[in-house]
Amino acid sequence: MTPSQDDPERARRFREAALPYLDDVYTLARYLLRNPADAEDAVQECYLRALKHFDTYRGPQMKPWLFAILRNVCHAEFARRAGAPVKALDETPGAAEQAPLWQESAETPEGAVLRERDASAIQRLIDTLAEPFRETFVLREINDLSYREIAEAAGVPVGTVMSRLARARAMLRTAWLAQEETKP
Repeated sequence: MTPSQDDPERARRFREAALPYLDDVYTLARYLLRNPADAEDAVQECYLRALKHFDTYRGPQMKPWLFAILRNVCHAEFARRAGAPVKALDETPGAAEQAPLWQESAETPEGAVLRERDASAIQRLIDTLAEPFRETFVLREINDLSYREIAEAAGVPVGTVMSRLARARAMLRTAWLAQEETKP
């Protein structure tokens, strides 16, 4: 390691700037890779790369920069797996027992059952989206990034972000309504 990389002040600044987004980065990794262990590995690799290149970071927003690094890590993982089947989130051991990250506490037992059912259904529907739509939806609706931040992280024009988000919402709405019609 070079002296600049072993600097405690640099490490402190990196922790203060990057660690507040750890949960958001993991959430995106989980949606992109659909596997908790792979997501943890990708987040670790993302933070290692971010620390390594922290001296070159000049952007105003840390979160989109971390997401851009994570996307590169995840896409490298997709390329490595080429042809290997990817497990859906609901096929992951223990996924059924985990409460969705966006679930609110319930006032009644009935409300809790309905919310859990709906949150699981939404999570499954998000998982069915094609990768660019799923990624854009998660960045906007779960990680609350602006269109410009998503465009920066994804390396696409803002218009593409808007188009992908509109299409993702329309696909989710259609799938949700179709699912609701088939319920007894």
